[in-house]
Amino acid sequence: MGCFTFIKVMMILFNLAIFLGGGTLLGVGVWVTVDGQSFLNIFGTLSSSVLQVVNVSYFLIVIGAILMVIGFLGCCGAQKESKCLLMMFFSVVLIIFIAEIAAAVVALVYTGLAETLLTAVVTPLLKEKYGVDKSLTHIWNVTMTEVHCCGLNNYTDFDDSYWYKKWGTYPEPCCKDLQPCNSTLAARSEVPGCFDQILEEIKTNAGVVGGVAAGIAALEIAAMAVSMYLYCQLDQK
Repeated sequence: MGCFTFIKVMMILFNLAIFLGGGTLLGVGVWVTVDGQSFLNIFGTLSSSVLQVVNVSYFLIVIGAILMVIGFLGCCGAQKESKCLLMMFFSVVLIIFIAEIAAAVVALVYTGLAETLLTAVVTPLLKEKYGVDKSLTHIWNVTMTEVHCCGLNNYTDFDDSYWYKKWGTYPEPCCKDLQPCNSTLAARSEVPGCFDQILEEIKTNAGVVGGVAAGIAALEIAAMAVSMYLYCQLDQK
């Protein structure tokens, strides 16, 4: 088996796996959208922290669709030895690669701006919807309990909120689950905001996050290199 044939076969198998994986994610996403309750009944113990199944389903559908497109272009491009499909595959992967780099740069450079924008959007939402919208309330309760944080910035995000006006207290995680969670106890507990706490968790696990990001980037670069190799070899056939 020649080098070209070997790389072509590996390209087909690799992208076939991507296509099937994307189809699986797409199918699960559609299932959760149509019948989220049965999904929770089956995977309830595994999905206690992601019960907002509508958002999860949309995420799975988008990721699944993207993977299916990439897998289809790569697999068919290699199988049919189509320069057009191979170039489309290269272009899609390149766009995703550039978008990931741009997102990483924005995340590093504009962390302060992101916090300002999130505060402007999320804080009013917390004040109006926490305790009113069951899904939003559940998501925040799970987040604050698991991450050990309170609000986006701190407990003051709940000042003048629907929850505080109705119950006269802050959510229990703001006081490390001590009761009654009033302003004095919340201030003394010094529970950090979820934004800062999540950033701290990311920094703590920077090695793992960086390793995963580097692995994904390496796969994308390899995929682009292989597709371009096949594209160029087709000119010589």
